Amino acid sequence: MKVYNKLVRDRIPDIIRADGHIPQCETLDTARYLDALEQKLLEEAAEYRQTPCMEEMADLMEVIEAICKARGFDPAALQAVKQEKAAKRGAFEKRIFLHAVAEPDELLDR
Repeated sequence: MKVYNKLVRDRIPDIIRADGHIPQCETLDTARYLDALEQKLLEEAAEYRQTPCMEEMADLMEVIEAICKARGFDPAALQAVKQEKAAKRGAFEKRIFLHAVAEPDELLDR
């Protein structure tokens, strides 16, 4: 028996059965579901870092959308918050990498 102990997509048990195997699954309560989704987010982010492709990005988006739905976040409201933050603080389009922040008196020492 191979142990996974992780959240999987809805059709995975059916796919496992179709392959002639027997999945052992349970339906999680809300708290455990959110915890499993957040673990899945980290797993998918690591997979994307290892293989940055559209399929891995789609997996990340699927998990993010599931978290939003489970937390009751309205997609339109979420988009509005995203746009508001971009308007106030910018996005990530300029590729700025901040190394450090010096105090004004630190610059005088040089």
